[in-house]
Amino acid sequence: MATFPVLPLTDDVLLPRMVTPVELDSATQAAVDAARTSGDKRVLAVPRIDGVYGPVGTVAVIEQVGRLPSGEPVVVVRGLHRARIGSGVSGPGAALWVESTEIAESPVTGKTRELAREYKALVRAQLQKRGAWQVIDAVERMTDLSEIADSSGYSPWMSLEQKRNLLDETDLTARLELLVTWIKEHQAEEEVSEKINSEVREGLEKTQRDFLLRQQLAAIRKELGEDEPSGANDYRARVQEADLPDNVREAALREVGRLERASDASPESGWIRTWLDTVLEMPWNVTTDDNTDLTEARAVLDADHAGLDDVKDRILEYLAVRNRRAARGLHAVGGRGSGAVLALAGPPGVGKTSLGESVARALGRKFVRVSLGGIRDEAEIRGHRRTYVGALPGRIVRAIREAGSMNPVVLLDEIDKISAGYAGDPAAALLEVLDPAQNHTFRDHYLEVDLDLSDVLFLATANVVETVPGPLLDRMELVALDGYTESEKVSIARDHLWPRQLERAGLTPDDVTIDDDVLAKIAVEYTREAGVRQLERALAKVLRKVAVRNDRVDVGLENLKDFLGRPRFFFESAERTAVPGVATGLAVTGAGGDVLFIEATAMPGEGGLALTGQLGDVMKESAQIALSYLRSHGQATPLDDKRLHLHVPAGAVPKDGPSAGITMVTALASLASGRPVRPEVGMTGEVTLAGRVLPIGGVKQKLLAAHRAGLTEVIIPARNEPDLDDLPAEIREQLTIHALADVADVLKIALRPESVTVAAA
Repeated sequence: MATFPVLPLTDDVLLPRMVTPVELDSATQAAVDAARTSGDKRVLAVPRIDGVYGPVGTVAVIEQVGRLPSGEPVVVVRGLHRARIGSGVSGPGAALWVESTEIAESPVTGKTRELAREYKALVRAQLQKRGAWQVIDAVERMTDLSEIADSSGYSPWMSLEQKRNLLDETDLTARLELLVTWIKEHQAEEEVSEKINSEVREGLEKTQRDFLLRQQLAAIRKELGEDEPSGANDYRARVQEADLPDNVREAALREVGRLERASDASPESGWIRTWLDTVLEMPWNVTTDDNTDLTEARAVLDADHAGLDDVKDRILEYLAVRNRRAARGLHAVGGRGSGAVLALAGPPGVGKTSLGESVARALGRKFVRVSLGGIRDEAEIRGHRRTYVGALPGRIVRAIREAGSMNPVVLLDEIDKISAGYAGDPAAALLEVLDPAQNHTFRDHYLEVDLDLSDVLFLATANVVETVPGPLLDRMELVALDGYTESEKVSIARDHLWPRQLERAGLTPDDVTIDDDVLAKIAVEYTREAGVRQLERALAKVLRKVAVRNDRVDVGLENLKDFLGRPRFFFESAERTAVPGVATGLAVTGAGGDVLFIEATAMPGEGGLALTGQLGDVMKESAQIALSYLRSHGQATPLDDKRLHLHVPAGAVPKDGPSAGITMVTALASLASGRPVRPEVGMTGEVTLAGRVLPIGGVKQKLLAAHRAGLTEVIIPARNEPDLDDLPAEIREQLTIHALADVADVLKIALRPESVTVAAA
């Protein structure tokens, strides 16, 4: 066992018999000084990777101390043998001294000699590629197998970790096995790298050669008057054979001429080919024959959807006009001012999207759906300029190409969900598409030729028309889908939803039955919506629970709770309006009509009116107008010295609009007089300071909501009386509708008589 100062190596590994320079810093300088002071000039060179010393080092002797040409101090050391590091000991100077034990070389076996010969052959082949003949001679003169293995420390391709593993391996045979494996892997990597580099060079040379030959060929053809690169003849023939309008054919032939003059290597050549392919794929003169049988078309529409008579009538009118023109020998509908654009507006789940497919089937046309939800780029509608990388035509052109005819039914879904972005306003781009006076010459930015959209039947869907820009809405014929009545929901559930969910659940009518009374109870007490989407989910839930059972199930009123739990909705108007100061209003939301309760209370304190329930500015002003009207007419005297609070549940839902005006007047009048509001009465209408009841929107949706909530009497503005024509007859029969123009008349009907109030007290 010997003691040596430690020479730390941070970016190198010293193997026995290697001679290497080491740059001097504070730690290495201390070790060199200590070794020179001790007299034998020996140090223990230990690799230090990531601040950690290895377990094995190399005893080395200091050959020379000097400076590099750059002036940095270095020490040249020569490795002697491996040594295992022991514990630290004290020693002279600032160096770290440790005890070390020399590691004896393992005995040489036949396998060792075989591995050494293989390694020398691999090293020789490696050095021959580099032309290092002097190094090859030095390796050939080596006879000591340990020296052959340790000379690999000079290899530039070996990593620091590999050299560290080689130093730590004390068995000579194992070291040679590692070296043979590593050098084979390195040579394999070099072969792959050389192959890739060679292919890249060959590809570049071939590209340059092809470019020069094409230029020469183009020059030769130009001299011979045969200036037509390969492929242009094919496009010219395709354009001439295709059934194209005259203006489109002229534009296509111009582009073919540009293609013939362009080099195949030019980016413009690729743009032209893509444009020509798009033009040739368009169905310029392809149309489908419309179904001329009005009775059959109506039967298809009725089979797919219950109700929705307005839309069905409009489609039949469109067909009837086409039939009349055909019978008189006039041109088919098409051209300026003849397009049909319908906007289907209504709450979710009423069948707006599915109606598009039904209309297409009734007309015998192709159907394409274009989803506009979330579109923020004008180019999505009108396409990109074809000079842009990855340019495409707009969604309208792509829809026509997908349909394969020039008269499909195109459903523009969720047109109220588009918005302007940094790349333009898609709604503005739709103005030309949906204008019957302009869309016969629609021009897409990518195609740059006129496209006749006048024979396309556009159907647009929207939940809320208020978010659709006015100019765009003006170009469409608005058809309101305000929701279904209870009987319509039962019919839809029985004929459409229940069979569809039976199939999805893997059941048959023999496995489960349900009657109309149960369907009506689910629609009224478990869903209460304008559409039928939640109703279908409830039916799916019932059938999933039925599928778990193995026996036949009859779903009835007595066991419905087992499948859907307790009912979620009740007729709560009587409970809510039992005390003075609460009135039942009617409102319209994005999900359809709804019942809105308005509560008013008074308390001692400084006068004033507090408003809660996330009310918008218009609704807050309606509350102030209501209070001012009552005070000006002497009906709020009991409230003059009290603080008032008006609240509109649900408080977490924002609310706005003027249609709650008469409801607020009624709630405050009820509070002032102590007369509760009649529980069966709901109301809607804007109020003025003079007590006039002004018209509002969404009458049909509000009356349907009143019917769903169990109300039997409804008060509406007198000027909204024409809107009652759109109300289904069965709803009009079950509701008593008062069309009033004065708030005083509203209060006479809405408030309970004083005699009833006194008796109840």
